[in-house]
Amino acid sequence: MTVPFKTPITPMLAKAAPSVPPSSEKVSYSYEPKWDGFRCILVKDSDDVELESRGSKPLTRYFPELIEAARLDLPDQCVLDGEVIVRSGSPGAERLSFEALGQRIHPAASRVNKLSVETPAEIVFFDALWMGGDSLMDEPFSVRRTALVDGLAHVPKGSPFHVTRVTDDPAVATRWFEQFEGAGLDGVIAKDLSGSYQPGKRTMLKIKHSRTCDAVLLGYRIHKSGNGVGSLLLGLYDDEGNLRNVGGILAFTAKRRVELIDELADLVVTDDAGDAVRGETDRSRFSSNKDVSFVRLRPERVVEVKFDQLEGSRFRHGVTFLRWRPDREPESCRLDQVDRAKAYDLGDVLSS
Repeated sequence: MTVPFKTPITPMLAKAAPSVPPSSEKVSYSYEPKWDGFRCILVKDSDDVELESRGSKPLTRYFPELIEAARLDLPDQCVLDGEVIVRSGSPGAERLSFEALGQRIHPAASRVNKLSVETPAEIVFFDALWMGGDSLMDEPFSVRRTALVDGLAHVPKGSPFHVTRVTDDPAVATRWFEQFEGAGLDGVIAKDLSGSYQPGKRTMLKIKHSRTCDAVLLGYRIHKSGNGVGSLLLGLYDDEGNLRNVGGILAFTAKRRVELIDELADLVVTDDAGDAVRGETDRSRFSSNKDVSFVRLRPERVVEVKFDQLEGSRFRHGVTFLRWRPDREPESCRLDQVDRAKAYDLGDVLSS
């Protein structure tokens, strides 16, 4: 390829902000929806097309429908920053499906091809790094945005490629923050209109949803080092009284990992020989070759956690430990306690 800079590129990142920031004399912001899919850099030079993930791992083989469409619909020379997404639901009531997107990462080519038809992916682009032979990395975002819009102006209707909407009005961005969550989006991003593209640097701002709920402790996994607890598994009761696995708490210090082994010892389920009983969670795109076993715990302890979204009956991402709740009964931790956003059609978000 003749791209005028080294690839793969680490995408520009964002740091958290508590609310939508207004522009000031020092900085003028452009605001856009925060898409929750697979971050990717699309690189195209004539018929050569590659999709690289945030971790610089190739995504190309998993999305053949996007590669073919890129050859037909996108400019001959471009490097674009965006998010791979999959829709679910009927027209007029669509939303992002992170679960369906995750299933697209599969080792079998036959399965990849099957899903490319059944759950086709799309990409929402929000930045341009190279267009028509010119590097845009050092240009301000205002210039890169114009290049992105102009470069994709002739993408045909029905193409899987979109340009994200933007606004310079913080009130509009705040409204998007509230409404678009109902379509499965993750919040709002604020970008400095004068800022250059800085790979790997947290130069953008992200405003994400944050909620809390009480959940039941189901078990734990041993840390990959073999020392202490690596993650805590959580459950919530459904309407039929079944305790459903909803996700887990992932981040603990080395000291806390060891402490948790002793702290949870009295809750470990044991067999007749006194050995810990183990279970297995469903495998995901991240765990196809990993040990998914866990140590079962009696569902007697309640923990309060912070999370961003609950999709179906699963936390979208790993959750954050806040505190133990000895005052709560496990049976009171139900799926219907969780506040969910009012539904909003994804098609309306993409139709700008």
